[in-house]
Amino acid sequence: MRKQILVLGLVAAGMVICPVVNASQDSEGVLKLSKQVKTIFNNRGCMDCHASDAELPFYGELPVIGNMVKEDMENAQNHFNLSEVMNQLEKGQQVNEVDLAKIEKSTADNTMPPTQYAMVHWGSSLSADDKAVIADWAKVSRATFYANGTAAAEFANEPVQPIKARQDYNEEKVALGNKLYHDTRLSGDNTVSCASCHDLNTGGVDRLKFSKGINGQVGDINAPTVFNARYNHLQFWDGRAEDLQAQAGGPPMNPIEMGSTNWEEITGKLNEDVELTREFLKVYPQGFSGETITDAIAEFEKTLATPNSPFDRYLKGDKTALTSAEVEGYNLFKQYNCATCHVGEAMGGQSFEKMGLKANYFADRGEMITPDYGRMNATGLEKDIHRFKTPTLRNVELTAPYMHDGSVETLEEATRLMLKYQSGVNASEEEVKLIANFLRTLNGEYGGKPLSLNNL
Repeated sequence: MRKQILVLGLVAAGMVICPVVNASQDSEGVLKLSKQVKTIFNNRGCMDCHASDAELPFYGELPVIGNMVKEDMENAQNHFNLSEVMNQLEKGQQVNEVDLAKIEKSTADNTMPPTQYAMVHWGSSLSADDKAVIADWAKVSRATFYANGTAAAEFANEPVQPIKARQDYNEEKVALGNKLYHDTRLSGDNTVSCASCHDLNTGGVDRLKFSKGINGQVGDINAPTVFNARYNHLQFWDGRAEDLQAQAGGPPMNPIEMGSTNWEEITGKLNEDVELTREFLKVYPQGFSGETITDAIAEFEKTLATPNSPFDRYLKGDKTALTSAEVEGYNLFKQYNCATCHVGEAMGGQSFEKMGLKANYFADRGEMITPDYGRMNATGLEKDIHRFKTPTLRNVELTAPYMHDGSVETLEEATRLMLKYQSGVNASEEEVKLIANFLRTLNGEYGGKPLSLNNL
């Protein structure tokens, strides 16, 4: 019999409302629950499919059925690899928010393991006690590692949280970074700045399919928003930059984007600016360099959080902040496989997901280009092909066109396509509309002013 994917539903999104846990839960309690969850996964055979070193069963070499088993195991890996999680569970360490949400939701939905798999693999089904342990572990882990103390008690265990206003930055560096972010001298022909592609007045993007760089050249991937980039686990669609500073160092040397030859070319121009140099030396006595310039820009970008959206206010307890239809859209967002990947304060940026889990996006779209290989371009690993960083959904109404390829013009169409290709859901027009309108409640504030299409 065909071997089924062990945790078919782990990609499902949403959450289960649980009682609030005291955020002071000690590490010993987390460790105890984590080891219990690891034991459950081992005893129920989860690693038979969802491990990096998972081995084919004996019937995996049989004619016909063997190909189906291999396909199922590959599909399981595309959905969720548990290997790193198992190591974290053993040590009681912080598990990625996405992994946490996937495990929590699939358990609550009884999609781990799938029914057909459990029918031929006795002992693989989760017991009521197993589910209770996993739910407790998810709740305690979220309270211990991720709760920021801003959500109302009834929403404290949601997979998404309100953005918390922060002041953990150096104001003098921020001021310099702001100037450099908007300085066209970072480009080879003095025409392109960081803000050219990531305009703070247009949602942190340029609202183009592909950005225009030096000498009128056009790139081949859609520019992601710089707003809330501070929350990303890694930077760029393929995660090739470790942090904001590494990201800031990429475009100036990119021959299509800003086209400078080297940092000496840039620092030579900046050193001619007496006033800027004087200001810069007060903060960076070592002067202009690739390291100091990108450090200042990164410090500025840390300030580009956009709190206080209507949705944030709702999560903080203001039930008037959303309409009943918008709340219904949020519930569909959780029901239809969205909130396990779009997690945390930024509602994204914490994982790399396979584009086309439920249907072949690239076969349907047509010709492939290099950026379509996604995370594989950064790691060189075939398993990472078509994986992309889950984008933040904050201010998503403002950042069209959508997808890494900039191929989608409207929020409704982006919603419909993501439901189809990532969740396997053929949603009705009404459901798509409800979810899209919920997403419009994610527009926050920058500099104390609401971000909206009317202000662009």
